[in-house]
Amino acid sequence: MTEFDLSTREGRWKHFGSVDPIEGTKPTIKEKMKDLQSTHKNFLFEIEEVGIKNLVYPVLIDRFQTAGTFSFSTSLKLDEKGINMSRILESVEKHYNNGIELDFTALYQVLQSLQKSMNQNDAGVDVSGKWFFNRISPVTNIKAVGHADVTYGLAIDKHSVTRKELTVEAAVTTLCPCSKEISEYSAHNQRGIVTVKAYMNKDKELIDDYKEKILDAMEANASSILYPILKRPDEKSVTERAYENPRFVEDLIRLIAADLVELDWIDGFDIECRNEESIHQHDAFAKLKYRK
Repeated sequence: MTEFDLSTREGRWKHFGSVDPIEGTKPTIKEKMKDLQSTHKNFLFEIEEVGIKNLVYPVLIDRFQTAGTFSFSTSLKLDEKGINMSRILESVEKHYNNGIELDFTALYQVLQSLQKSMNQNDAGVDVSGKWFFNRISPVTNIKAVGHADVTYGLAIDKHSVTRKELTVEAAVTTLCPCSKEISEYSAHNQRGIVTVKAYMNKDKELIDDYKEKILDAMEANASSILYPILKRPDEKSVTERAYENPRFVEDLIRLIAADLVELDWIDGFDIECRNEESIHQHDAFAKLKYRK
């Protein structure tokens, strides 16, 4: 049995089974390597979307740096075998500045770079991230950082936007109207998870605080907003507000819809509220879809 020098890293590697590389015969220089993906002939069908998923990359949302999870895709012509996926990352890197700015303008620019590098007409992106913002407690006015989840969806064909979507997910308090009605005192309440997917008008310019407008529709119509920090005066205010504003899941999504309908830069929306019920072993949910 061969003895290896265990005082060296290489010796320990070989002791644990590593072997020396073989002398290969294939080229090691990029220009001499065969590029199968660039093969051109009849490959039977065009492909609408091909790309990568679950790319985690730094993003900036309202000056907060956080992690974004990306899916990128382009189309693929009938006579092309495949895409060069490394060019997707290269296109993203061109727009990196301490993170990718997470808004529709910046994402459009990334997609244009992707179109050019891939030599394709269509390109699309979906990216999810944690949106952090300042939240003030209702009575004591203490500032802390709150959060919601956002997902941007954007697709282009040549220079035209074909898909423009924003999904916001946030937690709220919902107090049960039935429990309040039938009980001598108190009423059960729970955390509700509200999701709004807004289909943006592709031709209208967005207002600066479009995310805040959607989040406000979700939170203001709930029994109460959630806060990072609550002192006793805040807790009293939040508890009483919830009691004064009982909401079924059905109530909440209808009230949210009534606010969103009034926003002329939204063409339609999907709303879901799911209550993590505090006195049941199941959740309650309601969904609503609306198109103008």
